[in-house]
Order: sequence, then structure tokens, then C-alpha cells
Amino acid sequence: MAGTNHTRAALVSGDDAPVVILIQPQLAENVGMVARAMLNCGLTRLRLVAPREDWLSEKAIAASSGADGLLRQARDYDSTEAAVADLTRVYATTARRRDMVKTLLTPRTAAAKLRGFIAGGEKPGVMFGPERTGLSNDDVALADAIIEVPLNPAYCSLNLAQAVLLMGYEWFQSGDESPPEQLVTNGTLPANREVLMNFYTHLERELDACGFLRVSDKRPSMVRNLRNIFNRAELTEQEVRTLHGVIKELRHGRNQGDGE
Repeated sequence: MAGTNHTRAALVSGDDAPVVILIQPQLAENVGMVARAMLNCGLTRLRLVAPREDWLSEKAIAASSGADGLLRQARDYDSTEAAVADLTRVYATTARRRDMVKTLLTPRTAAAKLRGFIAGGEKPGVMFGPERTGLSNDDVALADAIIEVPLNPAYCSLNLAQAVLLMGYEWFQSGDESPPEQLVTNGTLPANREVLMNFYTHLERELDACGFLRVSDKRPSMVRNLRNIFNRAELTEQEVRTLHGVIKELRHGRNQGDGE
């Protein structure tokens, strides 16, 4: 699933997206992988609170896989309070329930709410904790709500980049208008009913000629079954032409000069 369409790069901007805040990230390469995850999802504003390693090191840049521009624009803060000071809404991601009265959101619900906040002119952000321990209770206390991912309760373990990617994916999907399903025809048109009926006539004529449809009382159901098979295939005009050619060659048999 790798690949980047550079011609569409200008279509995605992180200016109208939530801020991603990493609290005390430990490894530079993890920050790089977070940048990669963010850029995939149109998130470009990264804030770091007391990172242990240099987020512009060679390890981080290599792990970002081309998202190093995002790393270079990241802002560094000494405390969580400073990192969220200008934000109007803050969500905290955590896998552990806390002894606090907090609204608990799924990533999908959180993404929809974040989009609504931004549409209303607000500036929201999402906090992610250190790799080993997650967010502290003091960090969570600064948040308006908690985001918890509904995963296997017997094993719920995400690394930092996975957590950011999962939240980022839900964010991007909440504003994506791609159709849930589409047929990619690569320039050829879907076959219309006339084209298909001509093909069915050709096919059934040859099946009659070779004796495949010789049982008269079963012929109608066999014809319907064959047509249903090809209808499910969503044939293009080019594919129908190819099938016409196949039937024609089968009708005339192999050339005498062909080998065994």
C-alpha cells in the first residue's frame, strides 16, 4: 500500500487539523515514525514536550520516510501546560482507565468532534504519552476528554506511531468523501446493456452450436446462470471485446500449425 501521489500533495493541508502533542517521547526514531503517520493523514502540526532525544537526528529523519519537513516544523516545549496553553480543546489518548470523571470517546467519535470544533473556529489538540508509561494523571487532568481505542481487551498494546496513525486515520476519514466502492476501469467504459446483450447472443449461439445447451427444459435456467456470472463481473467494453475474441477462437479451434 506504499506510494505517494505528489500531484495531489497540495490538496491536503494540516492548517485546519488538530495539533498532535507527544509528551516526553523517548526515542528519536519513534518521533520520526509519528511524523510519517501524521503526514499520511493530513496532520502537520507536531508539538513535543521534553523529548529525550533529538527529533532531528539521522535516526528520526530516516524513520520519517520523507516526512522530515514536518519534523523541522515541530515545536518543543518544557511542559505539557505550555504545550496546550493556546488550545481550546484537548483530548488525551490512553489505554488505562483513570480515577477521574472524564468523558470517554472512541477515535471515530473524537475525530468527528474535533472536526466540529475546527469548523467553529477552535484550536484543538490530541496528547499522546511516553512509549513505556503513557500519559501521567497530571497530563490527563488537563484534557477535556479521553480517547480510548476499542481493541481486544485481553491484549491492547499499541506503539506510539500506531496510536497516532489510528487516531489520524479516523480524523482523515471523517472528512474524506471517497466513495466506499468504485470500479477502476483505467480509461475503458463499463459495458452497457446493448454491448452485454450482443455478447450474450454470441455466447449462447455458440453454446447451442456445440451442444452445451442441448437440454431444452434446462436451457432457460442455464442461460440465466451464465448471464448472472458475467453481470457480477461488471465487465468493461474492452473485456467484452476480449471475450468475443475468446469465443471466436474456441469456435474455429486451434490453427493447424500449432504444436501439441
